[in-house]
Amino acid sequence: MPQYKDYYQIMGVSRDASAEELKRAYRKLARKYHPDVSKEPDAEDRFKEVQEAHEVLKDPEKRAAYDQLGSNWRAGQEFRPPPDWGRNFQAGGGFSGEDGGFSDFFSSLFGQRGFSQGGAGRGFARAGEDHSASIEIDLEDAYRGGSRTIELSGGRGAPARTLKVNIPAGVSSGKRIRLTGQGSPGMGGGPAGDLYLEIQLREHRLFEVDGRDVSLQLPLAPWEAALGATVPVPTLAGPVDLRIPANAKAGQKLRLKGRGLPGTPPGDQYVVIKIAVPPADSPRARELYEQMRDELKFDPRAGLL
Repeated sequence: MPQYKDYYQIMGVSRDASAEELKRAYRKLARKYHPDVSKEPDAEDRFKEVQEAHEVLKDPEKRAAYDQLGSNWRAGQEFRPPPDWGRNFQAGGGFSGEDGGFSDFFSSLFGQRGFSQGGAGRGFARAGEDHSASIEIDLEDAYRGGSRTIELSGGRGAPARTLKVNIPAGVSSGKRIRLTGQGSPGMGGGPAGDLYLEIQLREHRLFEVDGRDVSLQLPLAPWEAALGATVPVPTLAGPVDLRIPANAKAGQKLRLKGRGLPGTPPGDQYVVIKIAVPPADSPRARELYEQMRDELKFDPRAGLL
């Protein structure tokens, strides 16, 4: 089985080394280990390692491919390419290094015929990386849908850009919108990656959201709850009249079918009754409360003790 090679370690440079740093390191090591002049006992093998590392790291496409492996591998560790490696790379063309070939590790990544001499990258195609971001939208926008313009800051030297996004009606928090081809550009003719936008709904002053359902706390006067009433209730589509049954209790839920977020099926709106108690802030108000106390003989804690 191939063994992982740390090309950066072989070249004696950091993983963020510039092209100029790589060039200087290669020249120094090539002089040191060239079999025609070197007196090092393992000069030929070291020279081959340096050539291979330089071949990969000097070419932006090969280096980007190698960097996809991350930095968790150790030199000499048994190596097997990731399961989806072959999906991102297409071999073609012909490769012949000065030494007649590179290691099994190199072949496991790029194939014996993966690159043309000189680093032109012919026959090498790699899909661009997918990106993800999150955007906040208002609940009303999620209900209606429509287009929205978003600003994305650049990364890794990429410029900031403006994108127009179509928000589907009924989208809920956590749902992702895929923008094909808006990720990183591909290499060697490979397709660009995609951009996935995760939707987050802003907190609403009236409604709470659970999937496609929404709920609303509806304050009622004590007489509306006791006697029943028809009161206007806000919904995402506009106010509707809701009939409150007599003897409605605090915490009781009334359902407005299909008044939540659109979908198949659409969500519902739940109206949660909340009793609003008028203040006893005048002599007449206190008189009325005292009259209710004396005549109704109501014990809210009956059965509690």
